[in-house]
Amino acid sequence: MPDDAAARAAAEEESAFSHPAVDPDATAAYGDHPDQVIDFFAPHGESGRVPLVVVLHGGAWRAPYDRAHISPFADYLARRGFGVASVEYRRGGAAIPAQGGGEGSASAPGAPGSTGAAGAGPVAGRWPDTFDDVAAAMDALPALVREALPQADPRRMVVTGHSAGGHLALWAAARHCLPADSSWYLDRPAPLRGVVALAPIADFAVAEKLDVCGGACRQLLGGEEEFAARQPYADPSLLLPTGIATTLVQGRTDDVVPQAVAEAYADAAAKAGEVVGLTLLEEVGHFPLIDPAADACAVVAEEIAQLAW
Repeated sequence: MPDDAAARAAAEEESAFSHPAVDPDATAAYGDHPDQVIDFFAPHGESGRVPLVVVLHGGAWRAPYDRAHISPFADYLARRGFGVASVEYRRGGAAIPAQGGGEGSASAPGAPGSTGAAGAGPVAGRWPDTFDDVAAAMDALPALVREALPQADPRRMVVTGHSAGGHLALWAAARHCLPADSSWYLDRPAPLRGVVALAPIADFAVAEKLDVCGGACRQLLGGEEEFAARQPYADPSLLLPTGIATTLVQGRTDDVVPQAVAEAYADAAAKAGEVVGLTLLEEVGHFPLIDPAADACAVVAEEIAQLAW
């Protein structure tokens, strides 16, 4: 990467993680594990029922990167008048040999772009726990919203997610396209207004070819031997068409999850007879999409609003 591009990416990441974590208005459990919780952010300045935005955080499905880093983004959406549910889920934890970087190459330790300790990094995801949790959270949301965030209308629900969370958002909307022997299979589409996936890890074959997040897709599915067998149950590009309105938002200068990954998903959707929106932002990298101080974040909020209202 040229020096100016590297400097710009570093500045974008520093800005995104400069915001202090925002405490939610309420938190509810959807299971017994400490990570099986959802934070709720009440809409600002709105009377009456408002759309519900479900947020799935990124961090390459790795344990150090929890929902705290995306809470400023969740609060930003609440200040735009949405009810927001930010979902936590179980992630990978055990250390593995480093495989070419974490979610980003210029990250500070502890941010969702770093590998962690020198020479080692946490495994990406837990099979099947990560998927169990997202499915359980989505199934529990309507009842939890009625108790924790009655201003929000689950009948006007949009799911969004960033990076690995973008993958989970696309997957959550495609459970009716899963093989019928899957425990996560739904016999009808989820009641969603749409999906807005932000720089999503949306096509596992392309992501693996590009070594996105240091082989995170392979780790998520349990390793090299399990990858091919489990890919039909986990890869959004193989779960099409969904029949649910879907938009991808992608920075053209993203070197963490490159544009080619989003384009591969859009191409797969087109081959399946489905039109997927792809909003490409010039001179935008990976992290401005969830940075309340960035213009790209306003674009994301508008894309959500177009599906939600």
